[in-house]
Amino acid sequence: MRSTHFISNELLTLPVIREIIEEHKKLELSEEAKAQIERAYSYLQDRLTKDETPVYGINTGFGSLWNVKISHENLNLLQENLVLSHACGTGDYVPHHIVKIMLLLKIQSLSYGYSGVQLDTVQRLIDYFNEDILPLVFNQGSLGASGDLAPLAHMALPLIGKGEVFFNGEIREASKLLEEKGWKPIKLEAKEGLALLNGTQFMSAYGVHALIKGHKLSYLSDLIGAISLDAFNCNMSPFDPKVHLVRPHRGQIKTAQRIQEILEESGIGNSEDKKLQDPYSFRCIPQVHGASKDTLEYVRKTFQTEINSVTDNPNIFVGEDSIISGGNFHGQPLALALDFLGIALSELGNISERRTFQLVSGLRGLPQFLVNNPGLNSGFMIPQYTAASIVSKNKQLATPASVDSIVSSNGQEDHVSMGANAATQCLEILDNLETILAIELMNASQAIAFRRPMESSPFVESFLSSYQEVVPFVDEDRLLSDDIQASVNFLQSLTIESDLLFD
Repeated sequence: MRSTHFISNELLTLPVIREIIEEHKKLELSEEAKAQIERAYSYLQDRLTKDETPVYGINTGFGSLWNVKISHENLNLLQENLVLSHACGTGDYVPHHIVKIMLLLKIQSLSYGYSGVQLDTVQRLIDYFNEDILPLVFNQGSLGASGDLAPLAHMALPLIGKGEVFFNGEIREASKLLEEKGWKPIKLEAKEGLALLNGTQFMSAYGVHALIKGHKLSYLSDLIGAISLDAFNCNMSPFDPKVHLVRPHRGQIKTAQRIQEILEESGIGNSEDKKLQDPYSFRCIPQVHGASKDTLEYVRKTFQTEINSVTDNPNIFVGEDSIISGGNFHGQPLALALDFLGIALSELGNISERRTFQLVSGLRGLPQFLVNNPGLNSGFMIPQYTAASIVSKNKQLATPASVDSIVSSNGQEDHVSMGANAATQCLEILDNLETILAIELMNASQAIAFRRPMESSPFVESFLSSYQEVVPFVDEDRLLSDDIQASVNFLQSLTIESDLLFD
C-alpha cells in the first residue's frame, strides 16, 4: 500500500481523505500541481511589474478598505499585516485531527494554480502536514464568508514564524520550532496572505470529519437498532423489501436491507411470539435512519464539490490573462449542508433514545430497568435520563445557524453564511450522538441477556461477545458512568470498511 498521497487534479473523496488521515500518509505535490502553482505565480509577478492597475487584495487594502492603493514596495508587508491582523480567534482549540484536514484541504485548493502563491509556501504547508506540526487554531471567529478568515489566519501564522503549534505532544512557539528545523519563515509575496486566509477550509474540514464519522455512526445506528429489535422481540415484517419498493427512497431501502442482513438467522427474530405492531422507534427504523442516510449523501456531494474547488479571491486565470474578483469564499452551500447534516444526525439520536426508553419500560417480558430485583436495584433507569438530556441538547444545537447573518467590514460584507457556527454545532451533535448510541447499546446488550437461552443472529452474537468483554452484564447496581464511557470507547475503537460506509 502506497504511503504517499500525491496532490493533483484527481478527485479528492471522503474515502481517500479517510485513508490519508487514518493511515498517516505523507503528502507530495505531483509534477502537474507544481507546474500549475508556478505558472500562476510567475504570471502574477510579471503582471505586477508591468501593470499598476489596482487589483483587490493584491495592491489594495481589504474588505471596506478595497479602495486604498498600496505601493509596490509595501506589497509584502501588506500580506504579512493581513495574517497578523486577522488572527483574532478565540474559544477552544480546534481538534488537532480537524486542523490536519484543514491543512490538506488548503494545500489541495492552492495546488490548482488559480491563487498565485509561491511553491515554497505550499511546500511548507506540506511539511507541517507530514511532520504533524499542527498550528493552534481557535474555533470561534469566522463568519463563514470572506473565507474562514480568523481560523485560517491562525493556521497561516506559523508560516511566517508567528503563533503557536502543537508538536510531539506539546504546544511550542512556531518561531523556536522553525529554528530547530532549520526552516526560514516564509516571506509572503503579493496575494499570498489573502490566498491563505480566503477560503472555506475551516468549515470544510469540520464537514469532512463530520461526514466520515457520521457515515460510521449511521452504520452503527443500524447495527445497534437491529440489536434493540431483537432485544424488544420485534416483528420483522416491516423490513420486508416489498414494503420499501413501493416507497423507494434510497436510504430507506438500504436500511431495511442492512437490518435484515444483520439479523439473518436470528433465533429471536424467527420466533413466532410477536406483536402485530411495534412502536415506531423500532418499526420505522428504515424510514427514519434512511432519511438521515439520504441527507448524508446530499451533504457528501456538496462537500465533495467544495473540497475540489478554488475558494480564495481574487482568482487568477493565466490562460485568459485575467484576474477576477468574485465570491467563492462565501460559505452558504456549506452552511446549509452543515445545518441539514446536524438535523439528520440529531434525529438518529432522537429515535435511538426512544428505543432505549422502550427497553427499560418493563415490557415484552423484560424486567423494569433491565435489572434483577428492580426496586432494590435501579438498574438502567438513569442512563435513559442521560440519553434524554443529550437528545434535548442536540435539538437545541440543531437550530440552523445559516438562517442568521450579520453585517461586517463597514457594510461591504453585508451578508455572511455563519457556516463556521454550523460546523462547530454539527461536531457537538455528532459527538453527542455517539454517546446516545453507546447508551442504547448498553441497554440492548443487557436486554438480550434476558432473552436467553434464545439467541440473536450469529453476527450480533459475535459483536455482543466482543462488547460484553468491555461492558459485562449488570447483575446489580454499579457505577454506570464508567460503563457508558467504556461503551463510547468501544464504538470509537471499531474500524468499519469504507465500502460499508460510502457505498
